[in-house]
Amino acid sequence: MATKIAKTGIRREKGFLYYLDKRGNVSRAPMARGGGKPGRGKPTMIAKVGVKREDGWLYFIDRDGDIARTRMARPGSRRRTVRTARRRTVRRRPAAARRGTARRTTARRRVARRAPRRTARARGRRR
Repeated sequence: MATKIAKTGIRREKGFLYYLDKRGNVSRAPMARGGGKPGRGKPTMIAKVGVKREDGWLYFIDRDGDIARTRMARPGSRRRTVRTARRRTVRRRPAAARRGTARRTTARRRVARRAPRRTARARGRRR
């Protein structure tokens, strides 16, 4: 859920991109449309707000034209912590037991993969 930081009440016009610039003010720039060489228009400052940004937050202009922020979604870090916790608790089997089963399963898989490749149709083409 986003929280409002500053109320600006900006009305948007078509053809412009509205954003927070480096200084924390609301600016707008003409959007690039169509192909060819882009004609970069100069950005203009719409509202002087001076928002101080914090790490881990995403700042944006909401539907009402106010500045809001929300926590950045970072699912990768959560997944890593869960995986490392599981690995520590699981006890591993001895290496000899692991090696023997791995070889058997791979040998069986190889045989199973080769069988369906030879069909009657393929044999007819070779002759």
